[in-house]
Amino acid sequence: MISVLGIFVADISFSGPKIPSTGETILGTKYNIGPGGKGCNQAIAIARLGGELNFLSKIGKDDYGKLALKTLIQNKIKTDHIIQDENLQTGVAGIFVDKSSGKNAINVITGAPSTLTLNEIKDNLNIIKKSKIFLTQLEIPKDVTLHCLKIAKENNILTILNPAPASDLPEEFFNYIDYFTPNETEAEFFTGLKITNKNEAKEASKKIINMGVKKVIITLGDKGLFYSDGKEEIYLKATSVQAIDTTGAGDAFNGGLAFGLSKNKPIKECLELANKVAGLSTTKLGAGDSMPFLKEVN
Repeated sequence: MISVLGIFVADISFSGPKIPSTGETILGTKYNIGPGGKGCNQAIAIARLGGELNFLSKIGKDDYGKLALKTLIQNKIKTDHIIQDENLQTGVAGIFVDKSSGKNAINVITGAPSTLTLNEIKDNLNIIKKSKIFLTQLEIPKDVTLHCLKIAKENNILTILNPAPASDLPEEFFNYIDYFTPNETEAEFFTGLKITNKNEAKEASKKIINMGVKKVIITLGDKGLFYSDGKEEIYLKATSVQAIDTTGAGDAFNGGLAFGLSKNKPIKECLELANKVAGLSTTKLGAGDSMPFLKEVN
């Protein structure tokens, strides 16, 4: 069983010839409203691969909240651990996509999950304790995230922190992380090192390992990924695809990684699977809706 703690937001994505600059108006080609939020995307990725999971989150009782519940049910994800608050809004993300490269710029309004408290999450701690893997990000309050990581490690649960969006973390965080999965921009935030290739990723991973993290995976977009546990190092090139939208690719990667680890696959196989899941997700528009099914991966 995998437990995912994170947020759901409704993604409103706009595809156009470029991402607009400050003060600029462009004419786009299409828009899409669908499920998003790193936690939800990762949960969908795991579910579509056939993984057993619980998703822990908080939403409002509004139209986007209905979209959240509908999305989870459609993907065979239990909704028992979703907190609903009629006084709060479900989150929304505005996404601009450059249709020629698939690259994007995103503004997230987290809404209800930004108010999640330790008191609200306490009833779900047993779910985490019974899991094999606990996966989370940095889109909900850090005190809740840290507490859940602590509980997971106290119960010998394998932990994955996808440190997105990148922000300052207390040093204590790093004591409870087995797998740390930043992209190149996030890794630069935590290390101060510019990362554009394999060698720079290697140097950054050394700094991150020295922070106390056990294993680090830096995803490099179309340049692939770099893994290190301080001894073994693995570099993989990106899966070759025709990308139309990279939104959610990192979430697809983390979902694929968690699924592979839950099946006790060797680390290289887990990375190859996650790499493939991430690549396939970029061939569709949207975030949650772009997560590939197991039959597509196979």
